[in-house]
Amino acid sequence: MRGTRFAETMLGTVRLDGEPGERRIRLDLRAAADRVLLPHRTTPARLTGRVRIAGHADDPCAEGELEVSPIARRRIRYRLTFTADGRRLTLDGWKSVTPRHPLASMTTLPFTVYEGDARAGEGVLRFPAATGLAPFLLSFRFPRHEDPAEHMAPRWNGARGRTEVWYTTLTDPATGTGIWLHHELTAPTDGSEPFAHGWAAVYPREGDVRHARFGPVPWTGPADGFTAEGVTCLPGQLSGGAGDFRWKLLESPQGPALFTFPRWSWRRPVLPAAQMLPAARATYEGEFSYGGTTLNLSAAPGASARIYGHGNAHRWTWLHADLGDGDVLEIVAAVSTRPVLRRLPPLVFLRLRRAGRTWPRRAERSAIGRLGLGRFRADIGLPEWTVTGRTALRRIRVEVRQPPERTLTLEYRDPDGARAVCRNSESADARVVLERWWGRWRPEASWTLDGTAHAEVGTR
Repeated sequence: MRGTRFAETMLGTVRLDGEPGERRIRLDLRAAADRVLLPHRTTPARLTGRVRIAGHADDPCAEGELEVSPIARRRIRYRLTFTADGRRLTLDGWKSVTPRHPLASMTTLPFTVYEGDARAGEGVLRFPAATGLAPFLLSFRFPRHEDPAEHMAPRWNGARGRTEVWYTTLTDPATGTGIWLHHELTAPTDGSEPFAHGWAAVYPREGDVRHARFGPVPWTGPADGFTAEGVTCLPGQLSGGAGDFRWKLLESPQGPALFTFPRWSWRRPVLPAAQMLPAARATYEGEFSYGGTTLNLSAAPGASARIYGHGNAHRWTWLHADLGDGDVLEIVAAVSTRPVLRRLPPLVFLRLRRAGRTWPRRAERSAIGRLGLGRFRADIGLPEWTVTGRTALRRIRVEVRQPPERTLTLEYRDPDGARAVCRNSESADARVVLERWWGRWRPEASWTLDGTAHAEVGTR
């Protein structure tokens, strides 16, 4: 099922009761509906955005509801709650759609401001069609609504030479400790029985990085996720033990799935491998213990991801960065083991989800760009590595540092028995700088992560 998202800006004036004269007001709004907007029916949507009133308010966390009903009820109603001068106010108004004056009625929003049930002011907002129509139309998106649970089911269809991975990374906000849970199915190329195995690892701010493995044990073919030797990775929950590690966690996804590789590559596995995140942002509750230490996790930020393919890349880097305020960055840069592709530089798959929108718009953009049609590249190394890239109007630079004392070296085995080594840190540092072209490159946003980035470098 598809929904609808769009952004809208309106400008106008407001007269607050008890205040002399009118004040300028501006709304920068984002609307999200759970179904496609159609003019003949009434569609509710959620509103978020920024409200600015000259001299009184600049609230970037305004929230409310939108009712779009241009034919059935002949109106488009807005209710938006925001803070001004420490007061909690509600803007309530609607565009009265009339066939006689369609343009004026669709672009004019008279409104009343309330404080609780008491009237606190009134005003008029207008949609600036001359400057705002193109950005408004270009902002429309029709995202799919997907249940994260559907992406947790095993993909393996019995073919030889396949690897399937479920992994979760998170950070304990109380101690800064990073956690990595890795669950893997391997179907060997020689036709021997498929097996399940994995590990748990912990990255304390002070003290040694530790890990413990579980398995290998025969694969039993669960229908809804990963289960092996008392270890489970199922929709919304993770539990198990390995060595002196024990965990029991509940996962609450905080947003839609994110496809790091093209969506079609996950549904149709024609590439050497593909990766996606059923829960690109999630919070975790529960208990994680190792040795004599027990972490009681509450609202711990993290994510769960999936990999399906023929094995590990020839070289690769990976980054998951929770940037705060709902923003997240996922990067996979890899060199394939296939003879022809191995000669190419790393292909970069970069997905930045910011304010509910994902850039680049198509996952192929950054990878194709490295082949000469754009400018995305990865410089793989340790303890530092970088990814840079640009499209027509944006460019990004990502610098990652994996401190040696907070990096764990582990060995992988491909289905054909080939050896690969990863160096993983769930407490890495990262700096992300995003710029936009306005006649020249100007800063748009930047983020610094101190010990909360999840990163990895893999080699043969």
